[in-house]
Amino acid sequence: MKPILMIDFGSTYTKVTAVDLEGARLLGTASSYTTVQTDINDGLNNALNLLSQKIGQLQYEKRYACSSAAGGLKMVSCGLVPELTAEAARQASLGAGAKVLRVYSYQLTEDDAEEIQQLAPDIFLLTGGTDGGNKENIIENAKILAGIPLDFPIVVAGNRTAARTCERILTEAGKQVHVCENVMPKFNQLNILPAQAVIREIFLDRIIKAKGLSQASQLISGIMMPTPAAVLAAMELLSRGTQKQSGLGQLIAVDVGGATTDIYSMSEGEPQRVNTVVKGLPEPYAKRTVEGDIGMRYSASGIAEAAGMANICRLSGLCEARAEELLSQITQHTDTLPETQELAQLDFALASLAVKTGLMRHAGFVEKAYTPCGETWVQTGKDLSAVDKVIITGGSLIHADRVEEIAACALYDAAEPSSLRPQQAEVLVDTQYILSAMGLLSQYEPDIALTIMKKELTSHGTAK
Repeated sequence: MKPILMIDFGSTYTKVTAVDLEGARLLGTASSYTTVQTDINDGLNNALNLLSQKIGQLQYEKRYACSSAAGGLKMVSCGLVPELTAEAARQASLGAGAKVLRVYSYQLTEDDAEEIQQLAPDIFLLTGGTDGGNKENIIENAKILAGIPLDFPIVVAGNRTAARTCERILTEAGKQVHVCENVMPKFNQLNILPAQAVIREIFLDRIIKAKGLSQASQLISGIMMPTPAAVLAAMELLSRGTQKQSGLGQLIAVDVGGATTDIYSMSEGEPQRVNTVVKGLPEPYAKRTVEGDIGMRYSASGIAEAAGMANICRLSGLCEARAEELLSQITQHTDTLPETQELAQLDFALASLAVKTGLMRHAGFVEKAYTPCGETWVQTGKDLSAVDKVIITGGSLIHADRVEEIAACALYDAAEPSSLRPQQAEVLVDTQYILSAMGLLSQYEPDIALTIMKKELTSHGTAK
């Protein structure tokens, strides 16, 4: 046996996963409260003790880790045009595993500078202009950022003609600056991988220390990465496969947490209907979005605002007054478990609407248009209608009693005919909560990580 340990320092729980590389099998998992306010190693040791009770004491040959502790990797970005470089900056940030607090367009104002100071991001991504295009905007924005009295790293990934000027302005102001390739070197051409690589380097070099993970990182054999980036890596591996074994093809993953809802899609998203033209930036095959306003506890009120109390009442069977009373209770006491029938009904409604709202925002949509050649369709974003697998993960979903019904909310609904969500899909549940661990393992042993995921993801039938 060759045991390897994966650690996920979460905002609420620290999760540990042990695998045997020789047998390509899962040995066990355990979790304990993350003790980020005191010493993060306390929560890790508690989780390891629980794991040892299940599988015995093991000497791990390697330890790999990811983290979203203390709020994860918080980023702010800005670009020139909202639909172009600003959107490219947003995609670069999300793909790197960050939680995007704000995306600015055009020229930053003094009010924007004050807001950025209040947001206090871990990293700022400064973009704007294609190579050879507008350079005045990004230079002016660099001057605004230079005047903000906070010590956050700034990644410059805009017009290459202006990059060094921005670097000088920011360096002279005492900022830590990283210059990389433009996220949009040509009109409608995405180039987000270089910026993502730099963001992850900063995460390793600086953010780990800021989050109190320095001591824990000394126990780690390899890289530490943001948890969402690890899940994204697992999803892409599961979809594409390796040279030795095939993947599952197109898929969607849904992770509803206490504060946010993360959606991942592995698909080219090309139009599935005839006479369709695509509008906007090309979509990445591996795409992640995070909805910071919808979650099962901290952001439960956001679900109510997005979906409406009428829908919560319809799905839960609760009257509006009682539903509002319970909503207030769980947002004030975020550790509340669905131990009563009413709370279980409310959680079902919240989870269903979080999944629906998250997929509505993630998937593309179509609009009918009329041209001299006749009727046509205009598609914005990904067409996910042909995706045939939905992966369910996250504590609030994998332990749900009616997981198939919740997963069905990710699918096409005739009431929203413009939304390009899947028509039907097999529901696979991450019952052992191993996706972030497999994303970590994929960086070193992709075939073993893929084999374990295929074994452990449990099919719950087809949702229609």
